[in-house]
Amino acid sequence: MPVFSSDFSPTIPFKNAYFNTIYRALFLKNSFNYERKRITTWDHDFIDLDFSLVGSKTLALLIHGLEGSSKSTYMISTSNHLNKIGLDTVCFNLRGCSGEDNLLLETYHSGKTEDVDFIINHLLENYDYENIIIIGFSLGGNLTLKYLGEKSGTISPKIKGGIAVSVPIDIASAEKEMDKLKNRLYIELFFKTMKNKLLLKAHKFPEYNLNKDLLFKATKFKHLEKLYTVPVFGFKSPEDYWKKASSKPYLKTIVKPTLLINAKDDSFLSEKCFPFEEACKSENFFFERTDYGGHVGFMSSFKVEENNWLEKRMERFIRENIELELR
Repeated sequence: MPVFSSDFSPTIPFKNAYFNTIYRALFLKNSFNYERKRITTWDHDFIDLDFSLVGSKTLALLIHGLEGSSKSTYMISTSNHLNKIGLDTVCFNLRGCSGEDNLLLETYHSGKTEDVDFIINHLLENYDYENIIIIGFSLGGNLTLKYLGEKSGTISPKIKGGIAVSVPIDIASAEKEMDKLKNRLYIELFFKTMKNKLLLKAHKFPEYNLNKDLLFKATKFKHLEKLYTVPVFGFKSPEDYWKKASSKPYLKTIVKPTLLINAKDDSFLSEKCFPFEEACKSENFFFERTDYGGHVGFMSSFKVEENNWLEKRMERFIRENIELELR
């Protein structure tokens, strides 16, 4: 029964989910030293990978969340911590998220594991790593879990496991939570960049025929999905997208040690995003629900040295369950 009880216990201010979520994003500052490599894709586009190397035989592939990048604070802190314990890292900037617009109309979505598969194969074919771990956050966590589940029958033996954090594994119910007033500020922040990107795409691809009036009026993710995700990626409807992109149905087929950490107070998540039953029935999928943490927050206090619970939890899972030797 791989369901973990959690030892995450933050100080009082950080028991507020909104404070915890925003604090990491706005106030956690870390330096980074990436080496960027641009990969040409099979469909004549590009994907930017940011490597941080310490000479390890193990590589951690990090995948960011919605409208994030390798510069997201959780990506930097995770990469830095894994480097310290002897792992190389590579941050996967999803299409259109590396600071430069990609070449195609298509960018990314919650279930687009074709790109994850392409990058994994690129790493396997071009680098001599003995072990690869996949670590994803939010949307990137959904990609991580879905990939590990749907590729379970053919996955490379070099893929040793995965970790996913703050993941809306059931997109349909999670979007209902996101539509609530409690998340209005977050929605406005997401939509500011997402709408600008769609306007840019409409300018570059006139055949896209974007309804700009509906775009300006959009207040829910479903509205943007109708305007972009559904027609561009060939889904029948937002509901069809939610069903096909959600990682929850794939949890039962995961064959590599994989941990999901979701906070009970994460305002983005519904009850269906806490898969106790799936973890209880699995030998390889582990679930940990913390009482606090917000959405990709998991900050403990104002003391910098105490704000690494999440990174240390990943380290512990890698040592104990993926069973890799670290520094």
